[in-house]
Amino acid sequence: MLMTKLLYLVLDGMADSFKDPVTSLEKACKPGLDFIARNGVCGLMYVIGEGVAPESDVAVISLLGYDPYKVYTGRGPLEALGAGLSFREGYEVAFRANFATVEPETLRLIDRRVKRGLSSEEAKELAKAVDNMDLGKYGGYAKVKATVGHRAVVIIGSRVRKLSPMVENSDPAYCRKGLISVATKSYRPFVKEITPLEDTEEAKVTAELANIFTKKAIEILDKHPINEERRRKGMLPANTILLRDAGGELPKATSLPEKYNARFALVAEMPVELGIGRAFGAYVREVPSPTGNPEKDYKVRLEETLKLLREYEIVYVHLKGPDEPGHDGDVELKKSKIEEIDKYFVQPFLKEKPGNVAVLVTADHATPPSAKTHTDDPVPLALYAPNLKPDGVAKFTEKECSKGSLGIFEHGWEMLPKILKIVRK
Repeated sequence: MLMTKLLYLVLDGMADSFKDPVTSLEKACKPGLDFIARNGVCGLMYVIGEGVAPESDVAVISLLGYDPYKVYTGRGPLEALGAGLSFREGYEVAFRANFATVEPETLRLIDRRVKRGLSSEEAKELAKAVDNMDLGKYGGYAKVKATVGHRAVVIIGSRVRKLSPMVENSDPAYCRKGLISVATKSYRPFVKEITPLEDTEEAKVTAELANIFTKKAIEILDKHPINEERRRKGMLPANTILLRDAGGELPKATSLPEKYNARFALVAEMPVELGIGRAFGAYVREVPSPTGNPEKDYKVRLEETLKLLREYEIVYVHLKGPDEPGHDGDVELKKSKIEEIDKYFVQPFLKEKPGNVAVLVTADHATPPSAKTHTDDPVPLALYAPNLKPDGVAKFTEKECSKGSLGIFEHGWEMLPKILKIVRK
């Protein structure tokens, strides 16, 4: 067991690109993060590998010390587990899904996320309208559960035919390389027909059922009273569901407590992180979605973190703030989100933390506002621990951390084992 405990703090999409003249971290006023860097040791990390822009799920798996190329089984099952859904391996395939806005006649996408303006309550009502859908072929059916905002989980199943997760996405912003989805640099804004990725009956049947679901969902959702009301208010309708990241089983790997010989807890709000925590054997503490009051929201997360550190040796905390403004190209908002985390979580934690707790801070990927998507840029990391000699880095930014003594990790999954060796010295 660890004598020194570890807070493992991950700020979603916090990093920007080294090509940016000024990054969000460089603009932000963040004395807490700068204190950690200045009094600790720093470095950079390619979360998956140079040249790969990571999606959130494979990024978190890598940050936990697992090689996603060896253990990953698709995002859909992790989202399903995080949302409390079970599925039958072999006969059901789980997808991550987005409610989106489409022109029904042409399938041209107006907005992949309904301008992020769909409430969780609206999404739940829309999901009910397409849940338990009979697909009319192969004993096929669909289960739909809304999660947070525009996000959902869709399970495509068959009562009589085996299915395969080896199918393409209907979301044009992501293409599949095996079971891993990669953000495309440019794409035609149309709902994609789902095609099999292998020449098997299972994949062909799965693709056909998923396409039937997409077509029927548009017909039902486009006329739904919630969307009629949204149109009356001048808002975009949530009249399609984009599918991506199919998976047919949960990952199988050594559990986190066994891997690190330490009690391991995870704090998160989103289904994918919650699902990953459960799949890899962590104790999972779900926190409420943000209310719009950052002081209150981060106080809840801070209190849960401090409680868990009394009982667990490693506590992984995933904070969402900076990612969305990165996707939306909003530099000032991204800067503000970093500042909120620093003010309401990092600084209070540093004041209250017990003396035997080390702090590791990093990001799961870069989401530069200049790119509006995840990029393959390396992310900064800083470790502040008792009796650890600082390496002279002045502040927590991408460029400053590149000067740190930890160097550059070529793969994210190599980082945590090395950090724990340092902490355990």
